[in-house]
Formats: sequence, C-alpha cells, structure tokens
Amino acid sequence: MDVTPALRLLGVDFSSRPTRRKPIVVAEGQRAGDAVTLTGLRACPDEASFAALLREPGPWLGGFDLPFGLPRELVDTLGWPTDWHGLMRHYLALDRATIRATFAAFCDARPAGGKFAHRACDRPAGSSPSMKWVNPPVAYMLHAGIAALLDAGCDLPGLHAGDPDRAALEAYPGHLARALIGRASYKSDDPTKHTPERDSARAALLAQLEAGAPTLGLRLVINADQRHALRADPKGDALDAVLCLLQTAWTLGRPRLGWPERVDPLEGWIAAVPA
Repeated sequence: MDVTPALRLLGVDFSSRPTRRKPIVVAEGQRAGDAVTLTGLRACPDEASFAALLREPGPWLGGFDLPFGLPRELVDTLGWPTDWHGLMRHYLALDRATIRATFAAFCDARPAGGKFAHRACDRPAGSSPSMKWVNPPVAYMLHAGIAALLDAGCDLPGLHAGDPDRAALEAYPGHLARALIGRASYKSDDPTKHTPERDSARAALLAQLEAGAPTLGLRLVINADQRHALRADPKGDALDAVLCLLQTAWTLGRPRLGWPERVDPLEGWIAAVPA
C-alpha cells in the first residue's frame, strides 16, 4: 500500500476473550513522511464490536498483536496440513481443550529447554512461540484472531487473499519496546504491580517514541491528552496498540510490506522485525 493521507492505519492490542475490563484496544493513525499521528483510541469490549471494526470500509492497514501462523516443526511432527489455508481450516476446527492437550503432549515428549517449537520470526522478535497456550495464551489468540479476520474477508498479505482495502499484518509490540527501553517492565495486568517504576518506564517509552524510534525511522505525534491517557494506562494495552501502529506504519512503501525475501509461507512474519 502507498503512504497516502487517505490510508487509515490501525494498531491492535488483541485479546482472545475481550471484556469491558479487558477489551481489544485499537490505536488509529495516519502517516506523513516520518511522522505517525495518533488520531484516536478505541475499545472493542466483545467479539461483535471487533467483528464490526474489521468490516469497516477501507482503505486501512492494521497490525494485530497475535500470531498468524504455527511453527513448521510443530505442524510436521503432528502431521497437520502443510499449506497455510489447510492448516488454518484444521486448527480453527479444534476446540481449546484439544489444542491445549495436543500441544502439551508435544511438549511432554521433548527434552527440557526445548519443549516448544518456534517459528523463524520468533527469536529475532523475542516473541513467545505461537503454540504457547498460557502466559501468554497466544495459541488461543491465533485461534480467535485468525477466525475473525478470515470471517470478515480481510486480506492477510503473504498468507491469504482477501479484500485488499482491508489488510492485516502480524505485529508484536514487545520487539519495539525492548529496542527503545530494554527489558524495563512498563505494564502489568496485576493491580499490585502498578508501580511508580512501571509508570516511569511508560513515560520513557513515550518520550522515545515522540523523539523518534531509530529502528523504524518514525516518530509518534500525540497531543497532551493522548500522552496522559497512554501513560495513565497501567495495563499498557493502549501503549501496546500504539507500538503496533508504528510497526504497521513502517511497512508502507516497502517491498512485500517489509517481509524478508525468504519467509516460510506456513509460518508468516512479524511486521518490522528484521530477518
């Protein structure tokens, strides 16, 4: 997609079971040159509101904090379909209990230190393996998120041809956050961990984003109210959505939307993560 003022950009902090207390949070913005302006924050408190968001007319390009594929090593070991569409049809037909039992059995058969299989993009991104079902439950996020995206007819570049005016990429906010503030913790869902240190880390992360993220060559443009709202969210959901927004903006105008030349079409890739 071209960098044009008409193109809406989305960054989506996803939850596989959204509620009013823990909604899916969406950051909306636009890019002009190296500036990415945050135009709004939205919350989807249930699956219906998220489905409605995905069906909003384009053109828009979104970065979604959920995995878009499974590790080939896992798929080969389980004997599951080795084409993306066939694999997703198989995976989406499973319930969560079956997914958990299947993946747990896979891990139990492997040695300590190598229980999980990883995609090629996981290690450079520092992301959890997409087969992990707890802390965080990204396997369930894949299950719910891909189902919603396919049902809405969205385009998943490199994986699935849908409506080209409503395109979705995999994003991972932790990769950008660590590039800017290292391993400092800036969020927690646990109220007992809403500490001054995490508040300071959010402030530092915002300051870095506004000054310009050197790994992306982009800078975030926000107003005072938005700055306050992002810092005041101790769970970090809104800030994670903004990080996904910036990763999405980085892909514009790049060949293959920034995917490396050789990507396993079964596994996919994470936006703005180098090979």
